Parts: sequence; C-alpha cells; structure tokens
Amino acid sequence: MVGDHTISGDNTLSQRSSKNGLSCKMVLQAVGKVLRKSKAKPNGKKPVAEEKKPYLEPDYTKVRVVDFDLKELVVLPPEIDLNEWLASNTTTFFNLINLQYSTVSEFCTGDTCPVMAAYNTTYYWYDEKGKKTKCTAPQYVDFVMSSAQKLVTDEDNFPTKYGKEFPAAFDSLVKKICRYLFHVLAHIYWSHYKETVAMDLHGHLNTLYTHFIVFIREFNLMDPKETSIMDDLTEVLCAPPPPAPQNHVTER
Repeated sequence: MVGDHTISGDNTLSQRSSKNGLSCKMVLQAVGKVLRKSKAKPNGKKPVAEEKKPYLEPDYTKVRVVDFDLKELVVLPPEIDLNEWLASNTTTFFNLINLQYSTVSEFCTGDTCPVMAAYNTTYYWYDEKGKKTKCTAPQYVDFVMSSAQKLVTDEDNFPTKYGKEFPAAFDSLVKKICRYLFHVLAHIYWSHYKETVAMDLHGHLNTLYTHFIVFIREFNLMDPKETSIMDDLTEVLCAPPPPAPQNHVTER
C-alpha cells in the first residue's frame, strides 16, 4: 500500500527541517493530526464522482490547520542554498502528500478509480523508457510514490553529505516530482474529498495544497497550464485574507 512508503534516513530529513523552523513545526503538527484522525474511517463505498465540486463549498475552503501566511514560509532564506531549500521542501511534500493519500487509499481501488483522473483530465504513467501506460489510480499513485522515494533517497540526486554537489539537472528532478505530486492532490480532491471531509481531514488537505501551490509558484516548478484544472480551488485557497476591520474613533 502506498501509505507504507517511508523515507529512510530520518537524520537527513531532520537536518534539512532544522533549517526550516516553521515548516518543521507544521510537518509535526500535520502528521500528528493525520495519524490521529485517520484511525476513524467512514462507512460505505466511495461515491461516484460528480460534476459538482464540494471542495469549493465555503464551509470547507475556510477550514485550515494553520493561520500564518504560507507565502512567507516558502521564501528562500538568505543563508540557505537554493538547491538545499528545494530538496528539503520537496522531501517534506513527498512525505505529507504520501501520508494524506494513505488516509483515503482504501477507497481508491481499481473498481472505484479505474483510471487516474481529476476533473476532466486522465493521467497516464510514463516509464523510464517513455512508454505510456493507462493504469488505475492506485497503481498510478504507487508508481508516483515509489519513483519519488527512489529519487529523494538517492545520494546522487538528493545529496546529504557535506561537500557533495547537486546534479546539474536537479531542478528538472524537482519539477518532475512536483508534477506527479500535484496529480495525486488533484485526484484526492476530485475523487476522495467526501471521505476526507468524513474523517475531518479537509483542513489539513487545504493547508497542504495551499502550501504546495505557493511553493511551486515561488520557484516556477510547474507550468500554470498543468495546474489549471484546479485554478478555481487555488484562487479561493491562495487569495490574500481580507484586511482586519479597524475601529475608528471619532473625536467630539
């Protein structure tokens, strides 16, 4: 099961996370919330996806697990190397999105999700030789997580030892991982949002999605055309908060 995938080398992740204080705190809080809530599963089979998008309902979009500005969180700190920052955040997003999917994985089967789809888009898997494969959603997600784990744990691609250089095409690897992780998030929203709400995990999903989107936008990691199928949700979740009301005192 995809939820069983874990990153080896906890020291590596902790070293990177230590450079990212708020991110580390957010990860620990988010993971704890998911693990606690995922113990309670809704009953029944996954309903057929509808054209209506329940994830756009105001009662759902306003739910988050943090209240600070995520745009400030993704900005490259002046003392951190760009590739190191990208590696740390990409590894974190891999772990969190993998964990988020694991909470609904039992509802994502070959019968309920015969293709990897989100809205009006079907995703196909391309192997290392470029062969195009149409597969079920759980198969696709397994390919994504296995491929991403292989990359982020490979010292030649994501070096962790002092003095070891990042590969010349490192940004291409990060873009590849982010593109596939976006597909997983889009599928969760489109096909498994009702289960997510039933487990009271939509606040975490909204926060994770928003954090991920502002990250890939900050570093131009995805073509806007690739994320356009979720633009309506992105516009709602990434919109700046309204200014706080001010009390004006009139002197008499």
